[in-house]
Amino acid sequence: MLMVKKKKMQEYEEKIKQALAVLNEVSEDNTTPRNIRRAAKDAMNALQSPEFTPAVRASNAISLLDEILQDPNMPPYTRVKLWNVMSLIEAIKD
Repeated sequence: MLMVKKKKMQEYEEKIKQALAVLNEVSEDNTTPRNIRRAAKDAMNALQSPEFTPAVRASNAISLLDEILQDPNMPPYTRVKLWNVMSLIEAIKD
């Protein structure tokens, strides 16, 4: 039981790491509007906050991204990246 839980945690941390890499790309992309880059940074901070479980961190990041995905000024390639991040971290449960 403990081994399974530990494996799951490693899996979740790996997904978070992948999500952070993509969010970092978005936050550094100067062709992306500033408010969207800021939201990507906020989502990164949410994913890295140590006081929460991975599931809570993922949930917080998803709600931040969900809000910004409605932005009509978002470049299509950025929207696809953010959808990919969301699908990655949606699988994270407590």
